[in-house]
Amino acid sequence: MNGMIRRYTDSERINHWIVAILFILSGLSGLALFHPATSWLAGLFGGGPWTRVLHPFFGVFTFVAFLAIMARFWHHNMINQNDRKWLTMMGDVIANRDAAYPEVGKYNAAQKLLFWTLVTCMILLFVTGFLFWRPWFAQYFPIGVVRLGALVHSLVATVAIIAVIVHIYAAIWVKGAIGGMTTGWVSEKWARVHHPGWYREVTRR
Repeated sequence: MNGMIRRYTDSERINHWIVAILFILSGLSGLALFHPATSWLAGLFGGGPWTRVLHPFFGVFTFVAFLAIMARFWHHNMINQNDRKWLTMMGDVIANRDAAYPEVGKYNAAQKLLFWTLVTCMILLFVTGFLFWRPWFAQYFPIGVVRLGALVHSLVATVAIIAVIVHIYAAIWVKGAIGGMTTGWVSEKWARVHHPGWYREVTRR
């Protein structure tokens, strides 16, 4: 495509949207079980008993799909010296003073921090979920461990949901970012402006 650069392959985009859909299902079913004020969400899954059955499986499938995301993108998200400097210049970033801050690769420092936040959250959610997954695993742990697991699971889920909301907001805020994940392509101008280091790397290849 003239004037366009491929940012994501078809398999990468499919992987991303599978994770997105499963995360939504996990989040909504989890919220339905979390508090009486959100229990009405159980109606989306056939009622309370079905929600309790389905939620852990949604969580496991989300984690497995997210493992593929981790395998695909972890090497693009290693934090380097430019990223550390970028984080100290958030005022310039917010004001769109592009020339003032260090060169950005495929992902900027904020995107990398978000990536590792979600990696941490997904691992903790996966591990703690087993601690109170009845009737399969909970009986193998002391009640204190089960309760602690449920508490940590809820807190980490809150962090993960907030992180995803930030991710969605940032994708909307940076015009052209959503198009990259829906079509797989971004304009050369977009790449030069937002990810000049990645643009140079791609065009050199």
